[in-house]
Amino acid sequence: MFDHFEFLARVSESSAERLLDNLVADMHSLERLPFRNPVFGRPYLRSGKYRYMVSYERYLIVYQVVDNTVFIDDIQDSRQSDNKSLLYP
Repeated sequence: MFDHFEFLARVSESSAERLLDNLVADMHSLERLPFRNPVFGRPYLRSGKYRYMVSYERYLIVYQVVDNTVFIDDIQDSRQSDNKSLLYP
């Protein structure tokens, strides 16, 4: 995502700020009802470990809930292939 933000900021700084604001707001919303989002299922991941939410129309916030803590593990542009994911083996 860093490369994506850097590119977007060169094109439009206000668009990059808007994207970041939306992603942060959605991540904060996970403090309430983190289990409301679907399971993130991929053949290379342990079933049921991760969940995801769609943010700003096309970004996947991939996270897990351990005890009462939400850990954000990856943010993906849904238009890209899985092999760019931090979770891909």
